Amino acid sequence: MSFEADHRIGKNAVQLALLGPDSDQAEYFKQLKELGFTFCQGKSGAMETHKVVAAIETAAKRNGVISSSGYRETHALYHAIMEALYGVTRGQVQLGTVLRTVGLSFAVVRGKPYEDEAEGEWLAVALYGTIGAPVKGLEHEATGLGINHI
Repeated sequence: MSFEADHRIGKNAVQLALLGPDSDQAEYFKQLKELGFTFCQGKSGAMETHKVVAAIETAAKRNGVISSSGYRETHALYHAIMEALYGVTRGQVQLGTVLRTVGLSFAVVRGKPYEDEAEGEWLAVALYGTIGAPVKGLEHEATGLGINHI
């Protein structure tokens, strides 16, 4: 599968999540960097929402997508994560308490998707994977996208 990067931050995040962190898409990654985007990918499987949030936040900090000092960038990322989880969980951002589990690939993309510099930087979080009962084979696919300004 081949993707071409463009200025749409959400589209790029979704494509990265679909590719998954084990993909080798050097040309696509190069295009993203040339457009000024920073990004990371990863996986998270859990029955607890806070573990998914922590995995995404940790990956974003370790890969330099957001700063580990200060609160503003972490706050923006948190809201983008919650919006993406809202899509995966169909509006009920609960997992283990209602006997659901997820296995997700995620991507976080940061950049300036607008030509006007005054619009500043944005973050997109995309999730793709499965959600369902904690029984192998009883899950179904789900996806979510969250975008927030920094």
